[in-house]
Amino acid sequence: MSARLKSSIFVAAYLRRAMVEGAYAVLRHRGAEDAGTVFIKVDHLDGTAALYGPAPQSLIGAGDDERRFIRLTPPGATPLDAETRLQREFRFDPDLWVIEAEDKRGRHFLDLAEG
Repeated sequence: MSARLKSSIFVAAYLRRAMVEGAYAVLRHRGAEDAGTVFIKVDHLDGTAALYGPAPQSLIGAGDDERRFIRLTPPGATPLDAETRLQREFRFDPDLWVIEAEDKRGRHFLDLAEG
């Protein structure tokens, strides 16, 4: 049985992947080392942005140890919309990780849950 990657390792790998792909990404907030929840805010640099967070367990298959994400903001959301949603998440769990990325093509480099 495999275990899910520690949050710190996932975040480091994500930042490296973004850099290799030519996108700009930084760690904005460090959460719990092992199991902190990870959120990714992607600014499309055209006045729109997207916020991604962990997919609900109902969208993830049994025994699936991969991190799966869902988009938490609707298409066309602004950076302020994404930030507002992120601040709600902080109130619920202040020990989360936040990655901020900028990519004109809107790439998120995540495994999205099907739903």
